[in-house]
Amino acid sequence: MNPPLASEIPRGGFRLELSPALRRVRQVMMSPVHFLRITALTEAVSFLVLLGIAMPLKYAAGLPVAVQIVGWIHGVLFMAFCVALANVFFRERWPVLRAAIVFIAALIPFGPFLIDRRMKELEQAE
Repeated sequence: MNPPLASEIPRGGFRLELSPALRRVRQVMMSPVHFLRITALTEAVSFLVLLGIAMPLKYAAGLPVAVQIVGWIHGVLFMAFCVALANVFFRERWPVLRAAIVFIAALIPFGPFLIDRRMKELEQAE
């Protein structure tokens, strides 16, 4: 069971309830597969920015600081993706092959965009 939100905690004898729509939004945002999808897509965008903008700036314009900044951000996002993938793998009991495919897709430019539809189907089946 999920811990109550601050708006659900009784105060002074009153119990505030979330509307069904807000309850659904909370449920989706708390979903480990949803968090994995968002993390994978964010990491994919940072990878494309690193390859498509920062690397050309480094070699064509002589600005190595672009790779340092974007590379650091991409590295942090990739680690967050790995943690999110491990969380889904263990909590949702994903098969090893599925987790491996998602991981390999993160190593390929545009890979997370290619598998996003299948991950969305898995999220909705949850």
